[in-house]
Amino acid sequence: MQVYPNRLAQHVKQHSNSFYLVFGDEPLQKMLSIESIRKQALQQGFDERQQLTVDNQFQWSSLVEATQTLSLFSSKQFIELELPTGKPGTEGSKILCELADNAHADTIILLHGQKIGRDVQNAKWFKALDKLGVYVPCFALEGAQLQQWVAGYMQETGVRTGPESIKLLSDFCEGNLLAAKQEIDKLLLLYPDGNVTDEQIIEAVVDQSRFNVFQLVDVMLSGDATKMIKMLYRLEAEGVEPTIICWALTREWQILSLLLSDTLAGKAINWNQHRIWKNRQRFYTSALQRINQSVLDNIQVKLQSLDQRIKQSNVLRPYVELCHLCLLFIPFDLSPIPLE
Repeated sequence: MQVYPNRLAQHVKQHSNSFYLVFGDEPLQKMLSIESIRKQALQQGFDERQQLTVDNQFQWSSLVEATQTLSLFSSKQFIELELPTGKPGTEGSKILCELADNAHADTIILLHGQKIGRDVQNAKWFKALDKLGVYVPCFALEGAQLQQWVAGYMQETGVRTGPESIKLLSDFCEGNLLAAKQEIDKLLLLYPDGNVTDEQIIEAVVDQSRFNVFQLVDVMLSGDATKMIKMLYRLEAEGVEPTIICWALTREWQILSLLLSDTLAGKAINWNQHRIWKNRQRFYTSALQRINQSVLDNIQVKLQSLDQRIKQSNVLRPYVELCHLCLLFIPFDLSPIPLE
């Protein structure tokens, strides 16, 4: 059964499960989900907890032993198994399936790790545990989902503000849910009565948004120049090497060139052939509506020049030139402005 983090606390109060699978790349949601499971287990009498980590020295027999070890003070077992890769291997898969076949109410096993793909979710061991338990996917929140989380946490902590303030705070902390939580906690300390205005949020909140190069590319392809420039500013502040962004732009130029070639030839785009998954197809569709061959030719010349000069450490302000290049994908006419 799949339960999202914002509904997990309510679920564990109403249901008892033998297995919990908490996986994802959003650290705050993972931490809160695990804490919620621990808290409810403690209330149910699981007052002793064993923690195991699957690494190079890990023996799967130790997990079996943990399920069979009875304490002098408790007959209930709560076991946390950190599975960093989400893949237990052949031996681990077999043992997890056996534990699912012999599950009982006095043992809870919590597995947690990084983001997993469909291959893991379709594995026999995962399906066996999921059938008896709960899968909690913890992924980064954006847009309306992030605003909903911010509004919910504000309500939970007693901070009262309007929709514009919620959007403002979400924009400040986009990509960094932990920062959003910390800023809301700080607002409550600064304004104990809980009433916070837009101006007070601007004064109190530091821009702590976190982005990566792949998010930058998606925003660029969608044509959102304002957000793209903001993300470039954050990437520069975080010390991301310009060569990485230049590589990403070159890759997108290559993909767009191939897609445009197919389109001009009257061919239907084979997304699988270009390894573009469904969740990103809309970005390329949007870009192809704005970009023509002349634009791509211009981008190619600028990319080759910048790439060569970056490798020769011959660029005074690389992020200014990267910004110019990104704007060409929108596209903006920057011909009056020299790139070099």
